[in-house]
Amino acid sequence: MPRTCLVCMPWHALSRPSLSVEVLRAACARRGLPVPAAYHGGLRFAEFLLERSDGRLSPYEYHAVAETGWTHALGDWAFTGALNDAGFGHDAMLRYAGRRDLPMRSVTAMREYASDFVDLVVDELIALDPELVGFTTTFMQNVPSLAVARRLKLRRPDITVVFGGGNCDGPMGAALHREFDFVDLVLRGEADETFPLLLRALGGGTDLAEVPGLCRRDAAGRSHVNAVPARPVPPAGMAAPDFDDWFARFEASPISRYVEPELVVESARGCWWGERHHCTFCGLNGTSMAFRAKPSGAFSTELDRLVRRHRTLDVMVVDNILEPGYLRTVLPGLAERDWDAHLHYEVKANLTTEQIGVLAAAGVHSVQPGIESLVDDVLARMDKGVRAVHNVRTMRDCESAGLEVTWNWLYGFPGETEESYRAVLDQLPALAHLQPPTSTARIELNRFSPYFENPSLGFPERWPAEPYRYVYDLAAERLDDLVYLFETPDRGLTEEQAAALHEAAGTWARDHPSSTLHRIDADGCLVLRDRRAGRPEEDHVLEHPRERAAWHELEHGRSLRGLLRALADHPWNPEDLTRWLGELRERGLVFTESGRWVALATSDVTATAPSRPAPRRPRPAVV
Repeated sequence: MPRTCLVCMPWHALSRPSLSVEVLRAACARRGLPVPAAYHGGLRFAEFLLERSDGRLSPYEYHAVAETGWTHALGDWAFTGALNDAGFGHDAMLRYAGRRDLPMRSVTAMREYASDFVDLVVDELIALDPELVGFTTTFMQNVPSLAVARRLKLRRPDITVVFGGGNCDGPMGAALHREFDFVDLVLRGEADETFPLLLRALGGGTDLAEVPGLCRRDAAGRSHVNAVPARPVPPAGMAAPDFDDWFARFEASPISRYVEPELVVESARGCWWGERHHCTFCGLNGTSMAFRAKPSGAFSTELDRLVRRHRTLDVMVVDNILEPGYLRTVLPGLAERDWDAHLHYEVKANLTTEQIGVLAAAGVHSVQPGIESLVDDVLARMDKGVRAVHNVRTMRDCESAGLEVTWNWLYGFPGETEESYRAVLDQLPALAHLQPPTSTARIELNRFSPYFENPSLGFPERWPAEPYRYVYDLAAERLDDLVYLFETPDRGLTEEQAAALHEAAGTWARDHPSSTLHRIDADGCLVLRDRRAGRPEEDHVLEHPRERAAWHELEHGRSLRGLLRALADHPWNPEDLTRWLGELRERGLVFTESGRWVALATSDVTATAPSRPAPRRPRPAVV
């Protein structure tokens, strides 16, 4: 077997190991192959910047680029001078950034250090004396990895260079192999099984033509692309990672003084919703949408081992969506442990109040529910499978349970109209006590999304996003198969029409920290204690049994017909009920969209629940 080193270049998060690298190392170990060495390039770059800049470029600046630079390829741009000519794309990107008011101070300074860092990485890799160097590349890791690979091959042409990861999925991997001749091999798709097979083939065990998903060259230098595996990696094939090497490296690093470490795990791959209804704008999962979850017992054991071994309670679960069965198995089991865990999960926004309680009891402190909008017409265009009242109910119940909610409000969908937003925007001040969107943004056209794959859905014109022209020294037509983000004429709301959404979301973010609306049960009454910004302090009291029963039904989200049916034991004239609902809306106590209503007050446990902990990640800084 070739002596192997797996490399994870910037801009991987500093707070956690590379799951891709550690899963492949574990996959080799479980098959009896030598475990590859690991090179933690992101951590090494942060150390390098800290030292060379005398502390001016701290891990906080690295974090800012890693978290916010992807849409504009800023992390790739920082290294493109090390891959191409030193000045390539410099002035053009600064002009682009100026038109979009992007802060560039830190990333421009980092670019000045990138070439020296690439030389350092090459030196340190050669010192390990590998025969094969594999680069995992996702999002902004392409150019940093290419820069190192190019110089590595110039210094040591005998070393085999392999690329894999999200940036190599589908046609992108074939294009990467075609355009950069110093990349010997590209392995497309999930590599848990194919990477060990590749190592055996390179060791003389099999022919490279038999390695599924592999891009390779023949003796004449022609590129050949093997078909990807016919089936996705089954749950039993997902190796449990071993993070010993990374934690030892992190604890010895000066970066540990700036960043709290966290575990990163996967309990499932793919998306069970996307298998049936692929959200129209979503390009995640690429060619591996099929949903698979680890057996609950196996994942619980894996998580228990990692938490105890590394004494780390912050856990990032990278699944695209929570396995519903875990709400009955894994999560109740976690609640029984004596941990004060802080887990992150991505979930679907149709969870019940009880299910959100299960998440909170298990130590889940932050969720990404995929809310995306509070306008039913737009949610239908996304094929989200939920209504606005479901999203608001989830926001309310997460607030009650003390869960941090991360979500982005997206617009720009073909066919959406300003009119469909108007009634919803009028109600946003009533949501001040719930967690606002992190951003409001026009959707991007991502490779693999239904909007990309089927131009008839509304985006027939597209071209690679502008920043790629300042990152890759390639003709525009050669970028088509290489990149993930595309530009297209705007659809849906114009930017002028979207201004009202941006303004309302900004007001929401401003008012949220000082706003509460609690439901309290007191002496047979329901008291809705209103302390929201912009409203007079008031306690709304529901005394009549019929009103209390109606309120409890509204907490689930109900149509008028559904509410009347649920209140059969408390007969209510439809006109009177409609009038009462209108009064609740006037007071901002309910949210309504498309004939459905949902109660807005958080439960009274919010008043005694501990406040949400601040995320244990580096604070953002100016890029």
